Amino acid sequence: MQDTAIGIDALAFSGPEHYLEMTALAEARGVDPGKYLHGLGQRQMAIATPCEDTVTMAAAAGEQALKAFDIDPAEIGTLIVGTETGVDHSKPVAVYVHELLGLARNCRTFETKHACYGAMAGLSSSADWIAAGRARGRKALVIASDIARYGLHTAGEPTQGAGAVAMVVSDRPRLLELDRSHTGDYTRQVMDFWRPLYSKYAFADGHYSIQCYLDALEGAWHDAADGSPEALAMEQMTACLYHVPFVKMARKAHHKHLEIEKGGALSADEAQAYAILSASYAEKVAPWLELNATVGNIYTGSLFLALIDLLRQADATSEGGRISLFSYGSGCGATYCLGTIAAGAAGFAGKLDPQAQLDARHGLDIEAYERIMRLSESGDSAERLDPQDFGLSGKGLYYTGTRDHIRQYTR
Repeated sequence: MQDTAIGIDALAFSGPEHYLEMTALAEARGVDPGKYLHGLGQRQMAIATPCEDTVTMAAAAGEQALKAFDIDPAEIGTLIVGTETGVDHSKPVAVYVHELLGLARNCRTFETKHACYGAMAGLSSSADWIAAGRARGRKALVIASDIARYGLHTAGEPTQGAGAVAMVVSDRPRLLELDRSHTGDYTRQVMDFWRPLYSKYAFADGHYSIQCYLDALEGAWHDAADGSPEALAMEQMTACLYHVPFVKMARKAHHKHLEIEKGGALSADEAQAYAILSASYAEKVAPWLELNATVGNIYTGSLFLALIDLLRQADATSEGGRISLFSYGSGCGATYCLGTIAAGAAGFAGKLDPQAQLDARHGLDIEAYERIMRLSESGDSAERLDPQDFGLSGKGLYYTGTRDHIRQYTR
């Protein structure tokens, strides 16, 4: 039983200043563009330069969330950054962000890592922190920040992306109230996706990872149901949100979600099953995937980017709507939970909509993209980096190199 409303009070996205059209990548790789546009569901992917890293994106998203929703940094009592692309084996991204945002010394601060699950772990931990009475009227800032990079000419190349989503969690949520009575978890040791300490890029077993994702969805759903599956009935949901490493994965997840609820196949008739899936997907999933299709894979933030897409389209009729959220991190860990769109949430749609920022991005040609990718290989050890060398606006926070083994940042 939950005795107080706890949920998301503010949301913001920040990402790189450049992007690549998937059609340009397909042409350069001699691939039918439909493989990327329809097979993966991706149209563009954000490209981070060596001067844009997990810290710069996290700090920018956090700053936007606080400013847009008029939250004083002194109100933040916990800062958690979920990432699988940290900048140091020991020093957390969160400590850099803590300083850059001017948070109080008594704000507890740490980083969470569990592949793409880190931000959900931070969100649930923050809700528990508030429910336990530790917050003392303060709020938590949870930031998902990642760069999905697989390298040139690799199988994972079209599923890259970069970005950060910042969420403020409080006991007076203006956007989404979490239903803490129906939350399910799932953990299992699997080798579907991992990155050894000696490797810049991850190793993955793609088909196996998809199956692990779907198994985790089933396990977490049953844990959330806990003998009361009617509480999770999809017919009650306004939207079903999923972890989105690529847009087409959301359709696979929704198919599995429907089968779990039904207790088996959607229909013995293949055409009828396809029709059932397509209708449900079009209503409850597809409308909230535009941002994922134009930003690409952002690991820990992918689920919450879909949430931003949902809330930026909210109107008065959306308020009070129930939604499901499923987070999956390879390795693996997952959570299935529910939320309710808060009364008055529609009034904040403009504050969290990142469309103006996305429209201001600069499109790269394939030559510029490949140059950035090659230079990113040594970015962490470069002594000096100049944002102007990468066509950046000079208006943001940038990583400018590592000197005496210390990362340097400048505005």
